[in-house]
Amino acid sequence: MTPSPDRKAEATDLELIDRWKGGDSRAATMLVGRHSAALARFAVSGGEREGVDELVQDTFVRAFASLDSFRGESSLRTWLFTIERRLMLDRRRAEKRSRATVPVQETDAVSEYGALDGLIAEEAQERVRRSLDALSPTQREVFTLRVQQGLSYKEIAEVVGSTEGAARVHYHNAIQTVKEFLKNE
Repeated sequence: MTPSPDRKAEATDLELIDRWKGGDSRAATMLVGRHSAALARFAVSGGEREGVDELVQDTFVRAFASLDSFRGESSLRTWLFTIERRLMLDRRRAEKRSRATVPVQETDAVSEYGALDGLIAEEAQERVRRSLDALSPTQREVFTLRVQQGLSYKEIAEVVGSTEGAARVHYHNAIQTVKEFLKNE
């Protein structure tokens, strides 16, 4: 299959990094546009409810400040997930120290379907959310990176700071826990 002309012309992350280092500020904008939505989804799935945009922005600020340390051994997205994960852990530690509680607010789902469809969808979503709450933080993180972000086990291991085998085990255990939870609901 031959890539489309648009796809062929699209710069890789490494090319954009080189362009940014060379003074092309548009390259940074392109990198942010390419990866910010995935970082926001990862933050929300990791339990962040407030300040997601700020967290994504902080991730890029930290990444751009340390681009010289990016060796390219993993994908840029994996490296960004790693940075964001550390920022989320730092936030949680700071929250624990200040003992501040942040109320979790559920947003209403907007649907073009009928009221019954909306209720069924909300109920299903709530069941899945509760099943994810039954996971350990590491299992939830691995599950999210695998299912929502499509990362390989090797990339997941890099993000969470474990081995590829451990990532596989956490994912397997997460799947089993979710299945069991949904079966018994």
